[in-house]
Amino acid sequence: MVLLLGAPLRAQPATPVDHAAFDALLRRHVSNGFVDYDAFARAPEFAAYLALLDRVRPDALSEDDRLAYWINVYNAYTIQLVVSHHETESIRNINRTLGVLRLKGPWSEPLVRAGGRRLTLDDVHHVMLRKAFSEPRLHFALACGAIGCAPLRSEAYTGAKLVEQLDDQARTFLRNSPTKNVIDKRPVRLSAVLLAYRSDFGPAREDLGRALAPYFEGDTKVMLAKGRFGTQEMPFDWTLNSLAHVPKSLPARGATDTAR
Repeated sequence: MVLLLGAPLRAQPATPVDHAAFDALLRRHVSNGFVDYDAFARAPEFAAYLALLDRVRPDALSEDDRLAYWINVYNAYTIQLVVSHHETESIRNINRTLGVLRLKGPWSEPLVRAGGRRLTLDDVHHVMLRKAFSEPRLHFALACGAIGCAPLRSEAYTGAKLVEQLDDQARTFLRNSPTKNVIDKRPVRLSAVLLAYRSDFGPAREDLGRALAPYFEGDTKVMLAKGRFGTQEMPFDWTLNSLAHVPKSLPARGATDTAR
């Protein structure tokens, strides 16, 4: 190989992480965003996937692969948090003693091992994701273990499909989840997830509206694009997103799974 003097050497992005094992588990054990936690607890390939996440060096990945990696880290370790504590009712019960949350709650437990680091779910959410990426759609992809959060997708995120996956998650969360968002009426009723992280979409209400507008049509799209709407917060459901809590109104397993 001939090197040209003075030419900068550029490090090539690492090979994308193989999320196939997690993908297969999600397809088998997640339906309409509801999780068979017992199946994940029994699956040796889930433990192997968590170990794989720790061997990855995310800084060597392309930007899309890195973002997909950290989203998968968050979702996988949320499952592991629930599994390790044998929780069946609400993720907020984890690290709660006599009604008081210890360690600032479940998201501050240092159980995550990823990229050679020991982290909390809060670290992954706020530092590795929100601080590192200007991508507010990640809030549509992070499944916090509660029914009120964005639904867990029935496939793993990958850099190659990330844009398509995030857009699909946005449509699902904004348009197909009437217990979380009602946006075609005034005042616009929004999930606590959107309101808590509204600044990630921009400093003004108009910025949030412009970010949501592409997922709607007609008068709703115009209203959002112009920022001419007030907001109310929807009630947030902290019930665990397990198969035991699937609403009876949902279709049978697999009928409307997010993954394609």
